[in-house]
Amino acid sequence: MKRLSVLFAAVLMMVSFTVIKAQKLAHADIAGILTAMPEMKKANEQLEALGKMKQAELGKLQQALQTKAQGYQQEAAKQTAQVNQQREAEIQKEAENIQKMNQAAQKDVADKQEALYAPIDKKLNDAISAVAKAKGLEYVFDANGQGLVYKGGVDVTADIKKQLGL
Repeated sequence: MKRLSVLFAAVLMMVSFTVIKAQKLAHADIAGILTAMPEMKKANEQLEALGKMKQAELGKLQQALQTKAQGYQQEAAKQTAQVNQQREAEIQKEAENIQKMNQAAQKDVADKQEALYAPIDKKLNDAISAVAKAKGLEYVFDANGQGLVYKGGVDVTADIKKQLGL
């Protein structure tokens, strides 16, 4: 009985090693590929331009509010308490509006980023899938990912770049 269980364990280990060895693994430098893609460079330039434009608009509004607040502050001694309270409420309301506009601008940039990156991600994933199928790979890991401990497998970065025409 003891021999049978030892034999069964040995057979089970052999089958496990065979199954593990049969899996084909590879890795690719996804960040390097994305950096090399002209579409990604163009998308990043568009996002940077949009961000600068939104920042400039908000900067003008903040500057105008600051100038207005300083003017009100200089005139405060000459005004009644009621006028000063109204002006303070006005400044606070405008500051809140600028804050809302800032949040909207951030959302606009994030939405634009998502819209620009979606086709790039699809193109990259299609290229990875094509290379993986052509090479008979079951798994392709990101070489820069934290889950990858050993890079001894096949590096398919060059193949993916070739698939993308880079």
